[in-house]
Amino acid sequence: MIAVTVPARRLRAAMGHFATGVTVVTAAGSDGRRHGSTANAVASVSLEPPLLLVCLRDESLTLAALQDSGRFAVNVLHQRQRELAQRFARRGATWEDVAHRDGLLDGALATLECELHDIADGGDHRIVVGRVLTVEHPDEPSAPLLFYRGAYTGLEDR
Repeated sequence: MIAVTVPARRLRAAMGHFATGVTVVTAAGSDGRRHGSTANAVASVSLEPPLLLVCLRDESLTLAALQDSGRFAVNVLHQRQRELAQRFARRGATWEDVAHRDGLLDGALATLECELHDIADGGDHRIVVGRVLTVEHPDEPSAPLLFYRGAYTGLEDR
């Protein structure tokens, strides 16, 4: 078998054509300190049992907190929450002026509280599988925040 190395920028550019939703994954460590990370590598894994996955960088403070506590939440962002996506895309983002209840972001399209089910190697990331414990979402449809070709966008922006 011939080993082929695809440059990271080429892979990123190709995957940029795959539009994704945008989430903020939150977790508090056993010390009570809360962390959050913007993530778009999120997917439903199973309905029975209810499992989802999220991919977080190896050095993520959020990853460390969820490994410590065994719990995390996934907040699916509304199109008007671009600032939150940008804030939590930075390491060590502060929670100052962020409206939330125990890491569940006010105004999110959906919130899913999870307990840690499994973690797998994903190169420079960890693939975190969570068992969904609770779900909150509105019944009426609303505009999600999307990530496409390296930028945040919405459905009507394209």
